[in-house]
Amino acid sequence: MPAKGCYNGRMLVQMCPRLGRVLAPLELDRFFRSPMYCVLIVALMLIAELFAMELAVFSCWLALLLIGFLFTEETVCGLPIACCAYMSVARCNNPIKNPAGTIFAQPAFLNGFFMILGLALCMVAVKFLFRLIRNKGRVPLPRLLGGLLFLGIAYMLGGAFTEHYSWSTIGFGFGQLVSLALLYVFFTCTVDFKTLPRSYLPMLFTLIGAAMCAEIADMYIASGFFSAETMDRGLLYTGWGVYNNVACVMAMCIPAPAYFAVRARWGGWMFTALTAFYYVMTCFTQSRGGILFGTVVGVTVALYILIATGERRRPHIAVCIAVIALGLVFLYVFRDVFETIFRSMLDKGADPSARDRLYRECWQAFLDAPQFGVGFYDTPGFTFTSAAYHFMPPRSHDTYIQLFASCGVTGVFAYAVHRADTLVLLLKRRSHEKAFVLFSIAALMLTSIVDCNFFNFGPGILYGILLAYAEWEDRRTLYAAHRRGALR
Repeated sequence: MPAKGCYNGRMLVQMCPRLGRVLAPLELDRFFRSPMYCVLIVALMLIAELFAMELAVFSCWLALLLIGFLFTEETVCGLPIACCAYMSVARCNNPIKNPAGTIFAQPAFLNGFFMILGLALCMVAVKFLFRLIRNKGRVPLPRLLGGLLFLGIAYMLGGAFTEHYSWSTIGFGFGQLVSLALLYVFFTCTVDFKTLPRSYLPMLFTLIGAAMCAEIADMYIASGFFSAETMDRGLLYTGWGVYNNVACVMAMCIPAPAYFAVRARWGGWMFTALTAFYYVMTCFTQSRGGILFGTVVGVTVALYILIATGERRRPHIAVCIAVIALGLVFLYVFRDVFETIFRSMLDKGADPSARDRLYRECWQAFLDAPQFGVGFYDTPGFTFTSAAYHFMPPRSHDTYIQLFASCGVTGVFAYAVHRADTLVLLLKRRSHEKAFVLFSIAALMLTSIVDCNFFNFGPGILYGILLAYAEWEDRRTLYAAHRRGALR
């Protein structure tokens, strides 16, 4: 028999209990929390990206979302979908590389896409309101919400009181706020941290990392990279981003298997090997920033594994030594092959690709309008030529210098407040779960030094979900401490 109160929050089941006996909602709960469900969602993401089946996959996700929201207590079913949706666009539909043939230029696709997106957002709103009504307005207030709102308002004030202020900056700033805060607030308030497995998000990011490895391999195969007259890394892109964007997501996944390397009592060394493999695949994106900061994250994570495993560190040390030795042997034996594959990146060397000029121009823009900057659309940077990307402002290829230029001191201060909030959350009541979040966010923040990854909507959504997971873990720790005190 279902446990007492188990139907609370299941909208249709609560109104019609007979449905509960027919559909066995407790089994649905278990399914949506299980690794198999995450495998299913990640597999669908990979199918969409490899075989250009985006609309079919989006429809499947919408159906799963509908079932989960209507017949289960919480919203866990939406977590993997939110994490995977950004990385599901096929290479042939990249709106920058293929502006004429992309699905984003087809009205039929856009109509279907916006209908699915609109229905999903409506379901999110209804589920959230239902939760508020059921709990009589008492929901836990997300502790990072104030800082995120301050940051979003600072974005929207970019260029204020200057001739540069525009509705475009307000719209883009609001979009940034939505990508960072909407799902963070939604999942923080609607997921029961006491029943969600602590390993849920590291497991999901480990699966996403495996899918990213497949997408990186496909970048080489689908582009004809090896048969090309010149092995140019410019051929390496997916439907949702170029090699720099892929490197960012891949680097964010490096800490996920490291979490299991630390937590596993037996066989943790296999996850250490998987961590090393994820780092190697980050290098194969051929993103110089991704390789540089992926190395920083990879080395830091490796040291964390060796320290955190304590007396169990011997097999992890052996794996690290074996990986380094194999890497050196492969680089020596196949150095000509690697030089050929990475030639276009090696030829670039330390060339800043005009970043130095952009940084000087951005700094001058900040000096011209130090309080609120010049807004996002008058910030010096590389512009998008594709009509599908006209809503994206110029990119200065440095999140932090762009903050100075676009939003001035106000934006930088708001970012500093939010970053202080996150560090307090992550460093207080430390745990392996929070360490995973810290390293993943560090990968995003570090790669944003040479790119504008933090201003991309997909990494912003991943970032918000990571913050929600860290907050769940913090509440879990406090809840356990209160229970121990009550038992005494």
